[in-house]
Amino acid sequence: MDGAHGDLHHIRPWRRIERRRSRKIRVGKVEVGGDAPITVQSMTNTLTSDAAATIDQIRRLEEAGADIVRVSCPDEDSTAAFAKIAREVKVPLVADIHFHYRRAIEAAAAGAACLRINPGNIGNASRVKDVVQAAKDHGCSIRIGVNAGSLEQHLLEKYGEPCPEAMVESALGHIALLEEHDFREYKVSVKASDPFLTAAAYHALAEATDAPLHLGVTEAGALRTGTVKSSIAMGSLLWAGIGDTIRVSLAADPVEEIKVGNDLLKSLGLRHRGVSIIACPSCARQGFNVIATVDALEQRLAHIPEPITLSIIGCVVNGPGEALMTDLGFTGGGKGAGMVYVAGKADHKVDNGDMIDHIVGLVEERARTLREAKKD
Repeated sequence: MDGAHGDLHHIRPWRRIERRRSRKIRVGKVEVGGDAPITVQSMTNTLTSDAAATIDQIRRLEEAGADIVRVSCPDEDSTAAFAKIAREVKVPLVADIHFHYRRAIEAAAAGAACLRINPGNIGNASRVKDVVQAAKDHGCSIRIGVNAGSLEQHLLEKYGEPCPEAMVESALGHIALLEEHDFREYKVSVKASDPFLTAAAYHALAEATDAPLHLGVTEAGALRTGTVKSSIAMGSLLWAGIGDTIRVSLAADPVEEIKVGNDLLKSLGLRHRGVSIIACPSCARQGFNVIATVDALEQRLAHIPEPITLSIIGCVVNGPGEALMTDLGFTGGGKGAGMVYVAGKADHKVDNGDMIDHIVGLVEERARTLREAKKD
């Protein structure tokens, strides 16, 4: 339960998610699959050849809670910079490879923890064999990345269009090719921009293999629409127990992908990292500006990794009830002040003007307590 009062509801039977049994592999120091926690990924959008800019962005992703980061390697300048990047960051890096199989071999030698290859464009069987050998030589895992938009021509001719059957056949064909070379350190994705196609493909793939699955809706869109689309597809899959690592693909700052991914897992009780804020949408009953308060608290508490739940409710209609389920809470009561709740119980009042600083202090104090308890 991570020691948090607000996590008590995660153990109730109607909230329990039974995860699909999958094999466990390693992406550098991070385990993926089996009983390992579901990990959150993003991808850099800087020029990889600009090592300084890429390192800076990866560090921002690390601070936001990224477990794994993918870096595109489209040319020799990128793989040349990859070695420096890998040395300077903490998270394991996945080298994203398209078309040029030699980039995969170079990236493996440069310190990639995983190689992402697409069976539709990596090349013939001999080239895949060379990539597998490089992965073996350097201790890399491989992600088989199937995309609806880049399926092999023979599958498009067979099925007439991208469909779950074609995507799964592509994935299984490439799995067979890796296993032919005695390689099993792989995970698989079958992504589409259509959430229905994505979900159907993953359900079928989950039945066909015990490999760990990387979830994602590719090219999902901008921050709001992409978040909604990804949440529909990935939320339904995760609820069904399918998925071992996720990436929310957004046309936005990559840090937002990590935030959304973590929030998605937290909403399903699959991850307990950072401060989870429960807040009302606000109405005429609110005793303070709920929206501005929550926005300020999210920004000021973003640095805290400890699992803490916080309720911010504008009035007493639902405030005391929500506070019962959270570690800390604040409920507006009118007359310029509100009630602070600790471990579900009314504890003391504080003026609205002092409320944000006061709550930040309480959350940071609880975070310190959790850190000390973990050390013991």
